Amino acid sequence: MERAEWDSRYQATELIWTASPNRFVVEELTGLRPGRALDLGAGEGRNAVWLAERGWRVTAVDFSAVGLAKARRLAESRGVSVNWVEADLRGYAPEPGAYDLVLVAYLHLLPVERSEVLRRATQALAPAGTLLVVGHDLANLTEGVGGPQDPNVLYTPESVAADLDGLDIRRAARVGRPVDTEARPRQAIDTLVRAVRA
Repeated sequence: MERAEWDSRYQATELIWTASPNRFVVEELTGLRPGRALDLGAGEGRNAVWLAERGWRVTAVDFSAVGLAKARRLAESRGVSVNWVEADLRGYAPEPGAYDLVLVAYLHLLPVERSEVLRRATQALAPAGTLLVVGHDLANLTEGVGGPQDPNVLYTPESVAADLDGLDIRRAARVGRPVDTEARPRQAIDTLVRAVRA
């Protein structure tokens, strides 16, 4: 989806997701020593705010002005400060070697665009920095629920890991996430990759 579509989607409801952070973000990042963090594709800011509440100095980037306005309100309501940046990640170049953590959560782009964003995310890591990538897995189309229905923008652990040159892959897996639907509880399938710069 493009900027105008996301702006419209964010305007349609108070919060598309919840104000709580993504469960995999919490599971994978709890316990890391806070430093500088970069949240690429921050949306309504739930993960960026959670990181800031834990002492991270967060820069959060998204191309939706509407999403970022919601994110600012969430941060203000929680009493934390986040550096919000409105930018299209397809052209955004973060400061190289500057971040102890880079988060890419549910950013669904075409493969060439995604590879470029992940290359820049890798370059943005400081020595010993962590990169966490979470997104809807290709298997979700046939075995899961929700998420984009275009297979070209979905992840696999192998495709993400292949884009992370020079990083030590600590975890690359398909993971299940419970989702309540009108009919019954179901399971979404996500890709999760956590890697560290040596």
